[in-house]
Amino acid sequence: MFEVLDNPFFQRALATAALVGFTNGFFSGFVILRRTALSVSALSHTMLPGIALAIFITGALTQLNAFLGALIAALIVGLGSVAISRGNRVAQGTALAVLYTSAFAGGVALLPHLGVRQELEHWLFGDINAVSNADLWTVFGIGAVTLVLANLMMRPILVALFEPNVAAAQGVPVRFVQYLLFALMVMSLVASLQAVGCVLSVGLLVTPAATVSLFTDRTAWLFWGGGLLGAVGAVLALLLAAPLHLTPGPAIVMVLGVLFILGWLFSPKYGVLTRRKTI
Repeated sequence: MFEVLDNPFFQRALATAALVGFTNGFFSGFVILRRTALSVSALSHTMLPGIALAIFITGALTQLNAFLGALIAALIVGLGSVAISRGNRVAQGTALAVLYTSAFAGGVALLPHLGVRQELEHWLFGDINAVSNADLWTVFGIGAVTLVLANLMMRPILVALFEPNVAAAQGVPVRFVQYLLFALMVMSLVASLQAVGCVLSVGLLVTPAATVSLFTDRTAWLFWGGGLLGAVGAVLALLLAAPLHLTPGPAIVMVLGVLFILGWLFSPKYGVLTRRKTI
């Protein structure tokens, strides 16, 4: 098991797992606070038609066009749902459902005409072992930008989430904050694309903070605890995947899922089994 640590490909995969795990774990705090896990799931699946359209236009599947296609598609659907809901006639969840299903249907319709279905599986379920130095730096750049912006805007974001009227009265640009938060979450999703794929990326952007929420009521810990748990869980899954002959992407989501179940069972404050002992 330890021999594989000398492999440069595996070293890059470990670094990517830690970066992606921390970034997505941090942003999972926003997902839990906003109670928008289903919206994140819709955005994660929206990356597929973006990749399919990029392949259809360029005629090839490359790291660059897959990344850009996924990013543009998720941004259009995510920010488009926010824009449509501004009229107060259609709820954001409704708008997101319409845009997401329409985009996903278009992506599925394109799949038979692409001719790269085998290669496309790596983007559906992740292939972190194939990460290059350029991919690692891309993930690092996205993580650094999104984390810095999120921390600089943390207070106005939280006020806009819980008390939008108070935030507006205090001069906070609520609509801009809503667009920014959606854009940052989309960037986090896209950063995890090669690690866990567009199908499983929602697990990495929901589970860490959901697990931490079983142990604490402090808002700050949802972010920093979620980031730490996401990084540790992703690295642990990668170390276990090699000897157990598991695909790394699904292994990351499975390990985080197991940690969530353990927290749900044994959390001193909210655990099902521990609460029964105190009754």
